[in-house]
Formats: sequence, structure tokens, C-alpha cells
Amino acid sequence: MQFAPFSFFGAGSNPLSIDYLIVAGGGGGSVNGSGGGGAGGLRSGSATISPFQTFGVVIGAGGAGSLVQASNGSNSSFFSVTSTGGGRGGGGIDGSDAGNGGSGGGSHRLNAAGTGTSGQGFNGNTGLSSGGSNGGAGGGASQNGFAATLIGGTTVRGGNGGSGSMWLNNIFYAGGGGGGSTSGTSGGTGGFGGGGDGGIGPSTPPENGDANTGGGAGGNGADNSINVGKNGGSGIVIIRYPGTQIANGGVVSSSGGYTYHSFTSSANFTT
Repeated sequence: MQFAPFSFFGAGSNPLSIDYLIVAGGGGGSVNGSGGGGAGGLRSGSATISPFQTFGVVIGAGGAGSLVQASNGSNSSFFSVTSTGGGRGGGGIDGSDAGNGGSGGGSHRLNAAGTGTSGQGFNGNTGLSSGGSNGGAGGGASQNGFAATLIGGTTVRGGNGGSGSMWLNNIFYAGGGGGGSTSGTSGGTGGFGGGGDGGIGPSTPPENGDANTGGGAGGNGADNSINVGKNGGSGIVIIRYPGTQIANGGVVSSSGGYTYHSFTSSANFTT
């Protein structure tokens, strides 16, 4: 695509063809064998933008972890397209249900798992009450979370988080959080794309979802003040177009003949 000459950044009289990725914040985790947080919703697409336009970019925060009830992640948006925050992991002192969201959170014991949003993410899965409290995993952008398992009547583990999706920059986003286990041999692993690993009892704490991936938090194995619930990963918006830079906003980079604008905090994109 050829662009008109310019003195300052701006698309001149030509429309700008873009590809975009919008990832919401991942769901937070609780305690007491809690489920993993669901990944933030992931939406991508292409659009044509008129010149001399300013578009607000909103980056969703990850859901907060808690000793009682964790919170869902917050929405991210750009160009009138919104991705939904990930569902919280079920559990906590009150044994709360998992949250619905972009991807659903994993459940505490046999409570209901959260459901994902069509076109954005997948469902969480169920926990297990045998051998202690063991959480199911949060869903990811491309896969349901996995259920907690009991193998051979003795080996217990939290569920593994659902995998995220790889975008045009070849990086995975929006992985689900792994489930926690109060007395098992292992917590569930976080899904590709920033999902946090689940914790084991009081000895091994869970992980936060990775920042700017929309990954869900890992579920906690214990209900004490040391291993508190973890936070979901914050979201991200990435915009790319062919050629050299002709727009403003975010962190600008170039690769493979494209210019990328990456937003990790809310700001404006201006053509």
C-alpha cells in the first residue's frame, strides 16, 4: 500500500488498513483449593480507518485475588470492539462460585465452573472434593480449562489451564489459570499465554497471571494470610499496519514490513 507524503505522522488523505488484537484482563484467584481464573476475552480482526481520527484504547486490569471472593478481570476495548474480562476462580473462605467472562473461571470442588463468551474464550472446568479441595482450571482463548484429577485414589492435582491463542506477532495471549490443591501433589499448570500456576497447600503459593497477556491467576491451595489469592494478568491492545509509522500512540515497533502500536495502559491511537 502506498501512502501520500507527509510532514508529520498522519495518514493524510488515505484510509489506513489495520489488524488489531484486543485482550481483556484475566480473572483473579481465591484460596482453599480454589479454581484458576479464566483468561481475559481475546478478539482480533481487521478494519479500515479514515484519516485524522482519534480512537480511545482501554486496557482492562486483571481481577483482584482475595481470601474470600476474587473478582473478574476488566474489559479492554478499541474501535468499538470490546473484549470481556476473564471470570474469577471459584473458592475462598465462602466457597464462592466461579465467574463467567471472556473465558470462564475454574470451580472450587464440585461447584459450577464459569462459562466463556463465544468468539472470545472457553469455559472453565470443575474441581474435586476427594483427597482435599482441588480446583478446576480457568478456560483460555483456544481451549477449555481442565478438571482437577484424582489418579489411583491417591495422587491429586488441580486442573491445568486452557491454552491461549497466538496472534500475528507469534506470541501467545489469554491462557487460563491452573487450579489449586489443598493437599495434593501438584497444582495445575497455567495455560500458554500467561496463565498462572496453581498452588499446593500452604507450601507452594500460586502465581499471578502474567501482565499484559490477559492470563488468569492460579488457584490457591491454602486459606491463610501468607498464600493470599493472586491477581489476573492485565490486558493488552496491539494495532499493526503495513509500512513505516504513520500513526501515533502506544509503544511503536516494526517487524516483517509492519508497524506495531502496543498499548499496555489506556491511551489514544491517532491516525
